Amino acid sequence: MSEYDSLVEKLIEQKPELTREIIDEQIKLKKEKIGAGYLTDQGALFLIASDYGVTLSGPLKVEMSLKDLYAGAKEISLETRVLNLSPAKQFSRKDGSPFYLRTMTVYDDANSTASVKLWDDKANIPGIENLKPGDLIKIIKAYVKSDLDGSPTINIGSGSNVETTDSASEIPSIENITKDVSELQEGQKDLVVKGEIDGVITSMEFTNSRGVPGKALRMRLKGKDGSGIRVVLWGKDEASIPNMISQSAKVRLLGVKTKSGNQGLEIHGNDATIIEIEGGKEAEPIIARIVSMLPTENGKNMILAIDNQKNLYNITDSSNLTSTCVEGDVIECMPSKVYGNSIILDENSFVRKLDNDENIPSLSKIRTKINDVKVDGNYCIEAIILKVPERREVQTKTGESIALSEMFVEDDTGQIWVKGWRNQARLIDKCELGEIVSITGLNAKAGLEGRIEMFITPFSKITKKN
Repeated sequence: MSEYDSLVEKLIEQKPELTREIIDEQIKLKKEKIGAGYLTDQGALFLIASDYGVTLSGPLKVEMSLKDLYAGAKEISLETRVLNLSPAKQFSRKDGSPFYLRTMTVYDDANSTASVKLWDDKANIPGIENLKPGDLIKIIKAYVKSDLDGSPTINIGSGSNVETTDSASEIPSIENITKDVSELQEGQKDLVVKGEIDGVITSMEFTNSRGVPGKALRMRLKGKDGSGIRVVLWGKDEASIPNMISQSAKVRLLGVKTKSGNQGLEIHGNDATIIEIEGGKEAEPIIARIVSMLPTENGKNMILAIDNQKNLYNITDSSNLTSTCVEGDVIECMPSKVYGNSIILDENSFVRKLDNDENIPSLSKIRTKINDVKVDGNYCIEAIILKVPERREVQTKTGESIALSEMFVEDDTGQIWVKGWRNQARLIDKCELGEIVSITGLNAKAGLEGRIEMFITPFSKITKKN
């Protein structure tokens, strides 16, 4: 009789209401809940036994794998590789005394990962911050508890330890478990993904439902098949990325998951996610023509500009450096940060106006016909409004109600919907049926039934033509 069969019999002895068929079905459900590839039948059996208040004791292999983990296991030792590592955080116990916690994600094959929690002094083991993705480590005498989602989590306490090792290993390298963003599916976690910057990188600040302030980085990555995917990295800010990031820079994210968002599949990370982006510390001067300028309520200038290679740039001027500039001016700017086609001007930047350069196209030269619009591109169009703009409130999955305004426009090549969310909805609200409008800074996305739709961005401007 195998060890697994022996454990099943022990469970049935203590819980006679269970049958082999019931146990098999519950194992199937448990593995579906945790996720494919993260749990063996034996590991699921230990979790089910725990649900019934039964403790199963079975000998574990000295060199166990992550799939063999189960809640309640003690003094386990295993060899694995580091996927990512979070900063140590300080918390308070109920009696007010402080303690430290650091989390780490480890893997031993492309589909087997586990979360590791290092408590108190173990959160700051000498050399722990020097660990890099792919480093081979040994976890010694750890214990396993069930996480909030039911998956087993390795805990490193006072009697446990983490050691680096140089021994030969069959555990694949980080490169071998890296997936292109075009290969991702919904519901995956603890991923290493790669792609290219596709458009703008932005940061945001927010307050969560508990009233705690937070921050996040947002970007889009393009896969090898050309498709784009939205990325949100919670707990990250501009300090996590280089000051100079070129358009189409290669990116690798270590320790992310996939989920379905308002606009399809998305990649989400947290403060433990490691960001690797091609780039440098110092920005380089950029010469471009101002296509449109839009002042914001908080005093920023949102500028759309184009260079002599017809690259469009979204320029955010928070220091009023462009106050003397007008649309059509050619400027040279030394930005403090460049993220793909997103340029940040602040007190550490400078801007000067240059003589006109005919090699840099004007707005009329970069307008795109509707029939030539492609998904994920950024465009400027001129069109007539065919339907009265409409506004409606859209309920998100989180219960938030957000404004969406839309209008139907056409030029001599085709027709298309132009939409604006939240603050951008107000730009569309000012338009009327029959008006000819020039719209800059539109982003094209795939809509319902495969139709392409265009969306207003913070850098868009709608100008009515006489």
